[in-house]
Amino acid sequence: MGTPADTAVFRADAELVDEWRALVARYVRTVSALERRLHEEHDLGVSEYEVLERLATGKSNQRMQELADAVHLSQSALSRAVGRLEAEGMVTRGMCPEDRRGIYACLTPGGRERYEAARPTQRDVLAETLPAG
Repeated sequence: MGTPADTAVFRADAELVDEWRALVARYVRTVSALERRLHEEHDLGVSEYEVLERLATGKSNQRMQELADAVHLSQSALSRAVGRLEAEGMVTRGMCPEDRRGIYACLTPGGRERYEAARPTQRDVLAETLPAG
């Protein structure tokens, strides 16, 4: 039979796991809703939208490594997302003038327009799926 201290540790552990599971469920619910609506209404995935938003609201040209860190994607996943955006004329890739090994992703006017059109949808989904304050 466990001691009161063991019981308290078990209870704290269970609460921690419950909180983790609630966080994961909230994340999955939100990302799923974003994927569905952004795809249906704007033919964009969440990763593509995030790339557009980072470029539209920050520096309109960013090093790929900085962008990967900002949108929480691996280098290869970011490269695929940027490739899709590039194929549709929303971003271009260019060499870094200071370091020829570095590559920049640059937002195009068409990319800014697509971002502006999708932003209200993204904000609506966030308002619907995330509780206020």
